[in-house]
Amino acid sequence: MKKWIACILAAVLAVLPMGCAAQEEGLTQIRLSEVTHSVFYAPQYVAMSQGFFAEEGLELELLNGGGADKVMTSVLTGEVEIGLAGPEASIYVLLEGRDNAPKIFAQLTRRDGNFLMGRTDEDFSWENVRGKTIIGGRKGGVPEMTLEYVMKQNGIVPQEDAVVDTSIQFDMMAGAFSGGTGDYVTLFEPTATEMELAGKGYILCSIGEESGEIPYTAYFAAGDYMEENPEIIQKFTNAIAKGQQWVMDHTDAEVAAALVEYFPDTDLSVLEAVSARYRGIGAWNETPVMGEEGLERLQDVMEEAGELKERVAFSDLVDNSFAEAAVSAP
Repeated sequence: MKKWIACILAAVLAVLPMGCAAQEEGLTQIRLSEVTHSVFYAPQYVAMSQGFFAEEGLELELLNGGGADKVMTSVLTGEVEIGLAGPEASIYVLLEGRDNAPKIFAQLTRRDGNFLMGRTDEDFSWENVRGKTIIGGRKGGVPEMTLEYVMKQNGIVPQEDAVVDTSIQFDMMAGAFSGGTGDYVTLFEPTATEMELAGKGYILCSIGEESGEIPYTAYFAAGDYMEENPEIIQKFTNAIAKGQQWVMDHTDAEVAAALVEYFPDTDLSVLEAVSARYRGIGAWNETPVMGEEGLERLQDVMEEAGELKERVAFSDLVDNSFAEAAVSAP
């Protein structure tokens, strides 16, 4: 963990903060770095496509961070105003005692969005992975830690009973698996479904369905930015809340149609199937409010992975006031 934080802090010192919100055509421009680009974040893209950010007076510039550590670096250096990643990134920084530690203000998803893929269409049980290699993502990241948590829950000890390969970057995992690395891989959608349709693997189970509810991805901003721009944080949260409600109120076909402009290379039928799959496991938070019980379970997962030596208090990490105001707004 310390090495991970040291890299971030080095980047903070090396990169000068860029300007915050700017005005263009009457809208406040906000830069958002997302940990990856996935249908898993459907309510966010719905908020964009349905004009909910514009309704709040915001113009969103979306950047793909390519990993929670990179998203956090972007937030800490001022390259972006808001980050979307697993809460573990904020926990690590908070435990370092940083004065300007980011605070989480809205939750987007409540389960792991990964699906375990194998090379054969097998009658899957976790015993099948014994003696095999799973490409699991960056060590210390929520995807990798949740995978190990589920493995342990099913009697498989990571690195003893099965190898979890943490050497491959998040956005390179699908390519590595296609190229012959590993026996299994965990992938987000729509990549998992597209791989299956291309005959490059088979979806075997949902990691999120087996792990239980945790605050898997959430929005955060640097402490000083939130203090200086509470109205922008509120408007952003309002837009996300509208997107979450819209998804709850509409069909998977309607969700797919709302997402297609953000996934132009993905067939509409695939987007609809993916929406149904995520809805089926209860992946999306219905409101941006984060629950304390879920955060405690996440810290359980981190402890079991050996990545958390000290638990953080909910109130030190999360500010639900913006989410609660968004939910109570008429």
